[in-house]
Amino acid sequence: MNTSHRKKAEILKALGHPIRFCIVEGLIAGEQNVATMVNCTGVPQPTVSQHLNILKAAGIIEGVRDGTQIHYSVVNKDAQQIVKALK
Repeated sequence: MNTSHRKKAEILKALGHPIRFCIVEGLIAGEQNVATMVNCTGVPQPTVSQHLNILKAAGIIEGVRDGTQIHYSVVNKDAQQIVKALK
């Protein structure tokens, strides 16, 4: 198995949770902060933060600090294509 297969498997694994899939689906529509994701997903802020950490570790999203807030966006094209295909 080559490195490309491992990276794609990690993306699939990260997207395999309903909350993370929902987060990425929302981020494809545009940048969001954690408060917006909490309202959208209906789960508490610490839970959203845990899922964001998993998505960041998989290289799917990035956050940009703006004062006290961090705005997240999807940076992985493979993840975008997967989520769009399953929409």
